[in-house]
Amino acid sequence: MASYRVAVIPGDGIGPEVVEATLHVLDALQDAVKGLKLEYVKVEAGDEAAKKYGKPLPDETFKVIAEESHACLKGPVGETAADVIVRLRLQLDLYANVRPFKSYPGVPCLRPDIDFVIVRENTEDVYKGWEFEVVPSEAAVCLRPITYRGSCRIAEYAFRLAKQRGKKLRVTAVHKANVMRLTCGLFAKACRDVASRYSEVSFDEMYIDACAMQLIRRPHEFDVIVTTNMFGDILSDEAAALVGGLGLAPAANIGERHAIFEPVHGSAPKYAGKGVANPCSTILAAKMMLEWLGEVEAAAKLEKAVEEALREGKALTPDLGGSSSTMDLAKDIARRLIEV
Repeated sequence: MASYRVAVIPGDGIGPEVVEATLHVLDALQDAVKGLKLEYVKVEAGDEAAKKYGKPLPDETFKVIAEESHACLKGPVGETAADVIVRLRLQLDLYANVRPFKSYPGVPCLRPDIDFVIVRENTEDVYKGWEFEVVPSEAAVCLRPITYRGSCRIAEYAFRLAKQRGKKLRVTAVHKANVMRLTCGLFAKACRDVASRYSEVSFDEMYIDACAMQLIRRPHEFDVIVTTNMFGDILSDEAAALVGGLGLAPAANIGERHAIFEPVHGSAPKYAGKGVANPCSTILAAKMMLEWLGEVEAAAKLEKAVEEALREGKALTPDLGGSSSTMDLAKDIARRLIEV
């Protein structure tokens, strides 16, 4: 166990509520796990920061995340999301967006045996934002940069993760190389080249439209899906619907030296201040953060407490069929940390 400095971005909308709930749970975790110490450094980013400082990602916030923290826990950001998380992904080279999807007990799911991860390339594709007007108000072009290096390193991450998970030992590369022959073709070739070095992991490919259908038909058969930036973003929201919604979908943005952890969902401004948002996606993102920091025992304890709270269903938020508040669910999870 060790001491860690965690940059915390409360975010916009329901962000401050789910982040506060998560910090409450992490405080209880430090009491339950001997030697674990987390120091929170709250920093500003998002819509409110843009109003206050004239930019959604202030220089001081970037400095704290890049130079003065071991990891970053981020709440959802509103309309300025592209200027916050996309910029952070690019500038910190957080090339792997890792999004696990799992059926938890007590939660309405498509099937009870879903357990797969989407590994999304995080620094290329149309999310580069290279768009141009060709004819003002009449025609525009968006460029889709895909590199062999970027594709290889995300494929490497996916194969290493499949081995680490030790479940089905399967990686599925998702693309549309039959139409986008150069960009998706390059991505597919990189995945095949990496697959040739992992004989112990089975490898297959699917077109994006076929994968979207198969996630509904047989989600339990997937293990690790590796795909390009936009395809991964779209598949992630579909996958969340299979396991109870975005309130149970965490995400990690991981690079060689830095990592940022966040819920997959957005800021949901219409629910802000009502205290009804499900904090589990942010809490599970914190679990991923602990794993990345090497605190595997603490991460496992945290997930087990979430699982037990969902199984018993004593303090579920409205999206899960209950009537409890954000903090009620957080307190229920925190209480269980002593028991599990």
